[in-house]
Amino acid sequence: MADERQYIEKPTVLVVDDTPDNLSLMSGLLKDKYKVKVANNGERALKVVMTGTPPDIILLDIMMPVMDGYETCRHLKENPETRDIPVIFLTAKAEVEDEMKGFELGAVDYITKPISPPIVLARVHTHLQLKKVRDYLKDQNEFLENEVQQRTKEVVAVQEVTILAMASLAETRDNDTGNHIRRTQFYIRALAEKLRHHERFSHLLDDDKVIDLLFKSAPLHDIGKVGIPDAILLKPGRFTSEEFEIMKSHTRLGRDAILAAERRLGLELPFLFYAKEIAYTHQEKWDGTGYPEGLSGDDIPISGRLMAVADVYDALICRRVYKEGMPHEKAVSIILESKGTHFDPDIVDAFMEVAREFQEIAKRFEDTDQDLEKHARQ
Repeated sequence: MADERQYIEKPTVLVVDDTPDNLSLMSGLLKDKYKVKVANNGERALKVVMTGTPPDIILLDIMMPVMDGYETCRHLKENPETRDIPVIFLTAKAEVEDEMKGFELGAVDYITKPISPPIVLARVHTHLQLKKVRDYLKDQNEFLENEVQQRTKEVVAVQEVTILAMASLAETRDNDTGNHIRRTQFYIRALAEKLRHHERFSHLLDDDKVIDLLFKSAPLHDIGKVGIPDAILLKPGRFTSEEFEIMKSHTRLGRDAILAAERRLGLELPFLFYAKEIAYTHQEKWDGTGYPEGLSGDDIPISGRLMAVADVYDALICRRVYKEGMPHEKAVSIILESKGTHFDPDIVDAFMEVAREFQEIAKRFEDTDQDLEKHARQ
């Protein structure tokens, strides 16, 4: 047992006092149980604290030259690296105002001189034990925070994989390639970032979490196409009126598919809230001539209005096996012409300001000949 105690590191106590006799007295009192460091003024004490391993507790006199104890304590508590070191004032200043000032500065205790050795030892021991508990709780909190962050990352990853997997199901049956998913995601983010401080939209979009959810949910806008027959979905020409009615049902099918998934889980998932909105309302038009509900103006959710611009732009500029993509300038002109009819006027204004960014996104995720050939074989 004695051998084991040799390897238990003693706590370090820093004693700060300008009187050599007091330093000698305190060193003699503490040395059997603690490793003792000394300093004869506050400035020297701060250097000792910042050099090497910091002390576990500080016994601090108040009346000293160069820098007094109050100022020393203030410096210690202002520094994130030293603010958690317990400070006990050990002083001849016995007025209530002096003691109150010490506690206001962050001291854990206040002992007046002449000291009682057993009381000093008891209080040092007590505050070291309390510090040990605080340090343990701090370590546990940091561990738990790291665990929560890791679990959150895992949940987010599962959400993203789920969304992309569901979206890929739709695109394996559609004429769109996987790049369409990525392009529309970044289009929506560009529009949302542009509008986040707009007076009409700031209450909805001035939140990084909301914009991130819109970005993640965007790929599910056409998930309902899974339920559309191939003869209609893959038809290169114009639809008959009957075919178009069937095609329009993809908005309802998409929303209902997400609702069904939530019901099976027994809870509503925040990350799918915007996915339902986008799937169901991205074909609505500002003037009320869209589908499935014929909503108009602000009755159309902002997520659906954003996707409407993103989806139409991408449909215009992207290539297909059976057609060439439209030039960027022509697509921009068509979007502008549809301001106030198909699209929210303010969103079109934002689009015009970020049109170059749209073009860069389209170029970054451009469909290659290989992409189109591979998709055509699926």
